[in-house]
Amino acid sequence: MAETFLFDIAERVLAKIVHLSVYEVRLAFNVKTDLKKLEDTMISIKAVLLDAERQQHQNEKLRLCMWKLRDIFYDAEDVIDDFKCEALRKQDAFNHPKINNLKVRVLGSCCLPLSFSLKMSHKIKDINGRLGELATEWNSFDLRQCSDNRHVFRRETISFVHSSDVIGRDEDKENIIGMLMEPSAERSVPVIPIVGLGGLGKTTLAQLVYNDDRVTVVTSLFPLKIWICVSEEFDLSRLFKLIIQSVNAEVRCDDLTLEALQARLRSLLNDRKFLLVLDDLRNVLRSTDGFSPSKIIVTTRSLKVASIMSSIPPYLLKGLPLEYCLTLFIKWAFNDGEERHYPNLVRIGEEIKTGESDWIYIRESEIWRLEQHENDILPVLKLSYNHLPSHLQRCLAFLSLYKKDEIYYSDRVIRLWMANGLLEHPKQNQKWEDVGKRYLNELLSRCLIEKEKDFGLDFNFKMHDLVHDLALDVSQKECKTVNSKTEMVAENVRHLLLCDQKLVEVPRVLEEMKNVRTVIIQAASKRPKRSEIVDKSLINLCVSNFKYLRALELTDSPLTALPNSIGTLKHLRDLDLARCEDIQKLPSSFYKLRNLQLLNLGGTYLKQLPDSVQRLIELTHLEITIKGKHSKQIRAGYWTSLQYLKLSLCMNLECLPEGMQYLKSLRTLFLSNCHGLVSLPRSLKFLTKLEHLKIYFCNKINLEIELDEDEDKDLQLRLKTCTLFGLIALTDLPRLLLQGSSSTLQQLQISWCENLSVLPAWLLNLTSLHKLKIVGCINLSALPEGIDLLSNLRELTIDGCPELCRRYRRNRGEDWHKIAHIQKVVIEDEEW
Repeated sequence: MAETFLFDIAERVLAKIVHLSVYEVRLAFNVKTDLKKLEDTMISIKAVLLDAERQQHQNEKLRLCMWKLRDIFYDAEDVIDDFKCEALRKQDAFNHPKINNLKVRVLGSCCLPLSFSLKMSHKIKDINGRLGELATEWNSFDLRQCSDNRHVFRRETISFVHSSDVIGRDEDKENIIGMLMEPSAERSVPVIPIVGLGGLGKTTLAQLVYNDDRVTVVTSLFPLKIWICVSEEFDLSRLFKLIIQSVNAEVRCDDLTLEALQARLRSLLNDRKFLLVLDDLRNVLRSTDGFSPSKIIVTTRSLKVASIMSSIPPYLLKGLPLEYCLTLFIKWAFNDGEERHYPNLVRIGEEIKTGESDWIYIRESEIWRLEQHENDILPVLKLSYNHLPSHLQRCLAFLSLYKKDEIYYSDRVIRLWMANGLLEHPKQNQKWEDVGKRYLNELLSRCLIEKEKDFGLDFNFKMHDLVHDLALDVSQKECKTVNSKTEMVAENVRHLLLCDQKLVEVPRVLEEMKNVRTVIIQAASKRPKRSEIVDKSLINLCVSNFKYLRALELTDSPLTALPNSIGTLKHLRDLDLARCEDIQKLPSSFYKLRNLQLLNLGGTYLKQLPDSVQRLIELTHLEITIKGKHSKQIRAGYWTSLQYLKLSLCMNLECLPEGMQYLKSLRTLFLSNCHGLVSLPRSLKFLTKLEHLKIYFCNKINLEIELDEDEDKDLQLRLKTCTLFGLIALTDLPRLLLQGSSSTLQQLQISWCENLSVLPAWLLNLTSLHKLKIVGCINLSALPEGIDLLSNLRELTIDGCPELCRRYRRNRGEDWHKIAHIQKVVIEDEEW
């Protein structure tokens, strides 16, 4: 049954009201009272929405009232977003006084604000009036406040366990204790990883070992024992503080830096033999050198984490045999001997509980009372969905906008969520993308989506058919897939996917719609491309009908130009024109898309990037392709929010644009197939927030940028990853950027750089490097002398490099001993 998502919509709208700046509110000077009234009304409605959601399936009048509220709340969100649009318009006019003539400036400072105030006042009063009309009916339902227990579960564990409560793990316990008692010849602390699925018993096994008499203080095997529950939100500073407090509760360390925390921890543990348990670890821990008599037990779901952290093969925890499962079931489901009175329940097995409240909740859940048809979704799956936090429910439903068996790309999904305002407001030091990644990780942890391939910064994933059916069911009035056979679409659907390559015109059912926020035309999977008539008609429809459109995706479109009227889509935040090969210029009104945050022009072959794009001050993500040899200069004060920049297929581009130093917010720079590009500008050293540098198939580029001893000696850059792929002219690495990030660079990949013959000695300055991958560098003959000084290096891959493979082959290469300390080494196809 279609869901209203009313609770989450209310939360998002209220958050937007709270985050309205004083300046934005002053744009409409006579609305403050009405805005406060709207906020108060929505707060009071939201307080009882959870009760309403639980009763709606058995009360049709209540359900219809909730649908009316949904439309009002959406309209309220549009009105609140109008404040942002007007603020951006005025800021643009202020930033470009020479472009806007005197008449426009006079109007912009006098008449237009007055007109805007009157318009906003009317809109907010209208929304308050509509809410007032519903008030009597809403109050008649006698809804009550109730707490929201649909939250993301943050797991916390302790070290103690009653051994009598544990069944079937004696052999596993003996195996782990045996590993603890083995002497260690390694310089670093031996890490024993226990790997298994969630709920399999990894924590319980670690608790058994931790409390066994053979590892207690009595035997002096480990005079000091420390138990830390790491759980999902991995924070190295927090971890160090927890360990320090466990060792000595009197040590104050709240204000210490990460480096100071590590030094304090070493001083506390120096010359002490300890057992440290890190329960539920999901990220790789840095160096543990210097404590070789001690041991660490790690419980984790990830084989990748286990393999990187430890040279010891992980202990793969298996499920209990059937007889132990049955014993466990009987122990927890019944009092002693009680099972004899319930032989049928014993046969059902491990899923049954006898807790009365659990069964009352399940028995009385409204989902069981819904009318069921042959192809309906399993009620049990819907029950699981009902336990999702409201923000995850809505984001999961949005994924129904993709077809079954579709491969989802995490970065694209997050951008669409962002454009439609589905994400919670970021906390301090967080980005919107960080919130989106957290949402995806929560869906992954609940097995509602399944990761296919991890690319490091992002990943792709799939959704099981049954989960997709669930998403389709709950999103019936939110999302709709349209093809040539579609005869009806609910009037207030917000998100559309057009996926029929046989379309010769825009389906007429769309012409009556007004509230659409997302339009995606499925990219053509084969030639010939769809008719240009369809795309032209669709854009005209968007301009004329969808005034509050947030996302428009026209990848692989046959369009030759965008209409000038596209500038009226002032709420548009995401425009994807990837591989629209026939578009060579943008309309003059493009600068009016001031809310645009995400713009993909990759593969469009623009002759030049117009000034109108630089005026988009909200832009955070930009992908472009241009034909020219030179790109226009980036001017100070422009693109101040830009975090991701990708230049691809710029075949003639000889240099990056001047003014790169003004991109103060840039976190990722990606250059791909720019065959004329020769070098990188020194101005990149001013990009102190740059974290990821990727350069692929730039045939002429050489990255040698010499350091100026005086000018560059105190560079404080923040690169975390650097990937160089298919650079056939490369003879040196970008020293300026890499050595300037010596304390932050974690991953370095150099692949298919056939003219690279030597790795520089300064590579040893990259003290935080924990992953080095070298592939297809056929002329590279040696790693830098002193590679063992990279104490944090945990993973080394050498593949397709004949001389390197020969010299560093495991146990046989003449220089194997120089890398034997690294926890994970891959030479060619050999892995251990």
